[in-house]
Amino acid sequence: MHFLVYERIRNDAGRTTMICVDSYENGVPKGRFYNYGRPDEGQKFSSLMQLIVSMEQILDSANYPQSFTAVRTFAVPSEPKTAELVDAQNRKGALATFVVKVLFRQHTSWQGSVSWQEAKSEMPFRSVLELILLMESALSSAEKSE
Repeated sequence: MHFLVYERIRNDAGRTTMICVDSYENGVPKGRFYNYGRPDEGQKFSSLMQLIVSMEQILDSANYPQSFTAVRTFAVPSEPKTAELVDAQNRKGALATFVVKVLFRQHTSWQGSVSWQEAKSEMPFRSVLELILLMESALSSAEKSE
C-alpha cells in the first residue's frame, strides 16, 4: 500500500477510540471510551465484553472501517444503544488510557494499533484477541505498580 494512503487511513479520526480504564479487578476492566469520530459522546463499560461489543456497534453504525464479512449471531440484531454523554474533558483513565486505531476489519476481527498512553508505547495488533492480550498485559503491569 502506498505510504501516503496508509498514513491517511491511520490518522482518520473515525478509526480511533480512546479507552479510559478506571479500575481492573479480577481481570475485569471498567471505565469509559470515546470514539474520535463522535467527539462529544462517550460510553461507560463495566466488562471487556461490553467494551468490545459497544465498539463494534459504533464501527458498524458508521460502516467504517467497512467489515469484510457479515457477522453471524444467534439472535436478531438489536438497534445500537445511544451513547451516554460523559464529561468530555475527563479523558484519562484512573488506571490506564489506551488509544485504539482500528485500521481494518477483516476475517471477522480487527487489525490496527494500540497505544498505552502512560507508558508512551504503541503496538500493532492483528486480531481482537491480540488487542485484548496487549491491554491485559498493560493493565496487569499498571495494577502491580499501584
